[in-house]
Amino acid sequence: MQRIICRMKFSLAIIILAVMILPGGVVFAEEDGHKQITRELINLVEKNPAIRNMLEASIAEAKKINPDSKTNPVQSLSEYYDFIDRASELLPQEILRGPSGSVRDQMLQGICYFYFLVDQPLPELKDKGLYKNAIQYYQPFSFWLRNFANAWGTYLDTKESWNKEIYQQIYNDPKFSLQKGWYEPSSNWKTFNEFFARYLKSPDARPISSPNDSAAVVSPADSVPQGVWAIDENSNIRVDGGLRVKLATYYSIKELLGEKSQYKDAFANGILTHTFLNVNDYHRYHFAVGGIIKEKKIISENVALEVDWNPEQEKYVPIDSTGWQFSQTRGYVIVDTGKYGLVALIPMGMAQVSSVNFEDDVQVGSTHKKGDMLGNFLFGGSDFIMLFQKSSGFEITAPKTDKTATKSDPDQDTEDIYKHILMGEEYGVMKGQTK
Repeated sequence: MQRIICRMKFSLAIIILAVMILPGGVVFAEEDGHKQITRELINLVEKNPAIRNMLEASIAEAKKINPDSKTNPVQSLSEYYDFIDRASELLPQEILRGPSGSVRDQMLQGICYFYFLVDQPLPELKDKGLYKNAIQYYQPFSFWLRNFANAWGTYLDTKESWNKEIYQQIYNDPKFSLQKGWYEPSSNWKTFNEFFARYLKSPDARPISSPNDSAAVVSPADSVPQGVWAIDENSNIRVDGGLRVKLATYYSIKELLGEKSQYKDAFANGILTHTFLNVNDYHRYHFAVGGIIKEKKIISENVALEVDWNPEQEKYVPIDSTGWQFSQTRGYVIVDTGKYGLVALIPMGMAQVSSVNFEDDVQVGSTHKKGDMLGNFLFGGSDFIMLFQKSSGFEITAPKTDKTATKSDPDQDTEDIYKHILMGEEYGVMKGQTK
């Protein structure tokens, strides 16, 4: 018995000694109380002091901009770890506690807040070739963000993410339009993602404008058009960052489609347009034009979102600028329309929407009609780019907003230039080669 006690004392001494000589930051993963995705971040930070410093600096900058602990509860690195633990197994509307308003607004605020913390400009990342000098675009932190999106998506695929109470909350929010009878039976939704990627009840819920007119381009999704940009002879678009010309930035269509695409130069002197889907929108996207698929690809890159804090309204505001898409997770199909040339349809992941999915019948060589199903996004707001060749003569015809329409439409924000339109409604027209 005495020998056993001695062995126990010796073992205890070894444990105490080990604790004393181990570095203070080292913890046993199974005992630290954090989720796996958070432990991945902790390990990344501990192995990379520069990333730790940048993450702490970004959190500190966010605190300067919004010091209110109610709307900005994460004000230290340890609080960030706890926040990631919670966020990885919460519904979108629960991420930021306390925001008032509709379920749609709560979802949007939760997503925006997540990215607000890592979207602060950092001097050490300036001139590093990133879209913006923020840590969310910096590898390997950007890789971890994608891992977080995947981990959260896994939770939103579980039955724990959906129940009658959640459904009723969303049903009661008119911004989701569940009361309009557009969608499949709610009994089909067993998880949050099944609800989010919901199907229409029938094609009649989204009639296709001018279905037999190949010149007419329809909206690929329920969304708000953002405008058009000219593609120059070098396959670049120019985005002005302000009134001074020197702030202009050029983004390459070759990078958007990838250097291996045989169509990377096919849109020189053409047109780029893109349209924004909010969290409440129908998140299946469709063919905006008809034709034969010549190329198809999914490109896995960043999972980012630009965010501003509006102190007057006390809310976070997502920014759907032009340029971030060129380093974002995305997919595309190149469609040969025949008479009007090639059109690129590019569903663009935004924020935690790292899942860009195509329908099984969308294959190289397959033929599709305007309005046919192309694919779907899983949770989050999203963006959809379209590229047109010069020979198409594309012009956007989507209606623009006015004060009356903005106030009466629950899906319309006051700063929008174009009206919110439904999938299948008129987006533009291809007039053909002009002389």
